[in-house]
Amino acid sequence: MADVLSQNEIDALLKQLSTGELDVDGMNDEPAVKIKDYDFARPAKFSKEHLRTLEIIFEHFGRLVSSNLPAYLRKNVQVDVMNSEAVTYSEFSNALSNPVLLGIVDFAPLQGNVIIELASNLGFAIIDRMLGGMGDPLEKARDFSEIELSVLERIFTIVVDLLREPWSNVIEIYPRLERIETNSQFAQIISPSEMIAIVTISVAIGNVEGLMNVCLPFITLEDIMDKLNTKYWFSTMQSKDETSYDEVIETLINKAQIPIKALLGKSSISVIDFINLQVGDIIKLNSQVDDELDVYVGNIVKFKALPGSGADKYAVKVTEIIREE
Repeated sequence: MADVLSQNEIDALLKQLSTGELDVDGMNDEPAVKIKDYDFARPAKFSKEHLRTLEIIFEHFGRLVSSNLPAYLRKNVQVDVMNSEAVTYSEFSNALSNPVLLGIVDFAPLQGNVIIELASNLGFAIIDRMLGGMGDPLEKARDFSEIELSVLERIFTIVVDLLREPWSNVIEIYPRLERIETNSQFAQIISPSEMIAIVTISVAIGNVEGLMNVCLPFITLEDIMDKLNTKYWFSTMQSKDETSYDEVIETLINKAQIPIKALLGKSSISVIDFINLQVGDIIKLNSQVDDELDVYVGNIVKFKALPGSGADKYAVKVTEIIREE
């Protein structure tokens, strides 16, 4: 039960109210709630968790690129993910220089396109390497010719195909390179005010270093945003294959063809005797008629046997099995 005020306490409260010492309005004020500013021009559609998951996906993508491209460029390729951030598409497009290499990628079955921007110095290094050069960039940047773009399209296609495996833990995608643009004005795939996630990747081809930026629009990833978290990503990773292939391997080995030969004996003759050999000549061996023969499986002696015949063919009868190598 609440305490009952005495008459003296009531008189004291009334006196304080009349003199202004007690503020009734201030007694009812609740603690102010901290309000976070929201920028409607840059809505926070990508959380830190989303960006971190994208970094993990493209770290896997980077490992695939660094292991596959050297087969085509015949030069060491090193790929590292630097960072990821959420910006508007206008900020991304305004930062592009000319000439620029933009690969427009269809991210089916997701809606919309993804852009892969490759530094021009890396593009010229790839062209130089593919055409038999040392992989050196141009000292002065210029526009790409149609032939050079055709060469780059092959490399872009290889890189785009490598996107499928890293995304398999989130969604099964079928990426396809639609075209390569060298002018950013022709790559307006979304509204300038739309939010995008940019994953910045450092690429080194031999001694030539540059950046690769992957532009991922929110409208493209909107349907799978709930899956872009590390918990979901790791939970859908393929577990270790526990399937035993012992029986399959054993069956294949049992069907393998192996050479077997029986050595009758050895002998040494001079070169002149070898040259003068005629039909009917006899070469004396270092073994007796009743001696056991060495039977080789490959180049290893595995059996001892006696010579003979069977079904009008020469044959040997195994007398001993040699277990040691």
